[in-house]
Amino acid sequence: MKKNFVEELRWRGMLHDIMPGTEEMLEKEMVSAYVGIDPTADSLHIGHLVSVMMLKHFQRAGHRPLALIGGATGMIGDPSGKSKERNLLTEEDLRHNQAAIQKQLERFLDFTSDEPNAAKMVNNYDWMKDFSFLDFIRDIGKHLTVNYMMAKDSVKKRLTSEDAEGMSFTEFTYQLVQGYDFLHLYREMNCKLQMGGSDQWGNITTGTELIRRKAQGTAFALTCPLITKADGTKFGKTEGGNIWLDAKRTSPYKFYQFWLNASDDDVKNYIRIFTVKSKEEIEAIEAEHNEAPHLRTLQKALAEDITARVHGQELLKNAIAASNILFGNSTSGDLKNLSEDDFLSVFEGVPQASVAISKIQNGINIVDALVTEGTFLKSNGEARRALKENSISVNKEKVAEERSLNSDDLINGKYILLQRGKKNYFILKAE
Repeated sequence: MKKNFVEELRWRGMLHDIMPGTEEMLEKEMVSAYVGIDPTADSLHIGHLVSVMMLKHFQRAGHRPLALIGGATGMIGDPSGKSKERNLLTEEDLRHNQAAIQKQLERFLDFTSDEPNAAKMVNNYDWMKDFSFLDFIRDIGKHLTVNYMMAKDSVKKRLTSEDAEGMSFTEFTYQLVQGYDFLHLYREMNCKLQMGGSDQWGNITTGTELIRRKAQGTAFALTCPLITKADGTKFGKTEGGNIWLDAKRTSPYKFYQFWLNASDDDVKNYIRIFTVKSKEEIEAIEAEHNEAPHLRTLQKALAEDITARVHGQELLKNAIAASNILFGNSTSGDLKNLSEDDFLSVFEGVPQASVAISKIQNGINIVDALVTEGTFLKSNGEARRALKENSISVNKEKVAEERSLNSDDLINGKYILLQRGKKNYFILKAE
């Protein structure tokens, strides 16, 4: 029994606007639909995931998802929601980014099955690169009036905003190029639906209008809400910038922590949007969460689900182990199993001091490590008292005054973690 795609989006809070007739068409036949993805980086970030999850649900409902990499439009820049022009990319950069993005999408969509609804990736650069300017304005531009294009919200906002720098002709033509994408996919792949964020409604309906005028066809539009946080701040942004799907840009530990740190208000929306868990599963997790909110059952279920999908079970396991180092009962072995990136992520902001590696190799007395080399504690007397109180740990293991530090204590060949009590940390870095 295939799911009703529109109803699935509706209960998940993922439906904003839908053109009349869309739901009826989807119930009648297998439909191809596309979402455009900006290829300006070689990784998706979590801001892309809402539209990716729309494609995921679309395929689960028995329809065919098309992921359109905006190679041509990425060379122009979409004015929607922006006040400035974007940097333009070379074809080589775009092809590299496309290959990297497809690998990430394969964790969400089935591109390889023999089923008729196997996902497909397309790049609008492939059909736009040989289109001459004269051909384009003659064959496409004449079908839409400037009045029609000026009436779009994305254009009006850029032209009337005090902060905006105006709009170049290049960006003004963006909706025409995106509209032509829809027309091309309608003709070549029988694609009858375009989906995207609610800020894309104007660009999408330009495509449906172009199909009506140029091909005498009927096409449809569907958008999801833009995700906002309960406190009004922007979803997916942290002080360090975007949360990326690429482990080199955002470590799996940081990725996991982002979801784990979601507020109770936000996580109830996120678990509906970013997982494929059923309504019954989610309601059961919510009931468990509400009995003991401090255990953060919802946050853990969300963080584990999406981290496993993006990074795999092994890196999820490492992310959970890294999280337990600060908040659970971890061991010296857990600490030494951390990658350097995860170690630095877990202990980001912890004070550090450098020490010559030769001193470590020769052995440093724990008191000297705490006071002279590390400046963790203020005096030898304070260090000895702390050691007698059994409150000092080296790499998560309690130590006494006779302990010395040596090469065997180095994590990733360069770090030693000093700790007083449960929450006071200090790092010695051997150089």
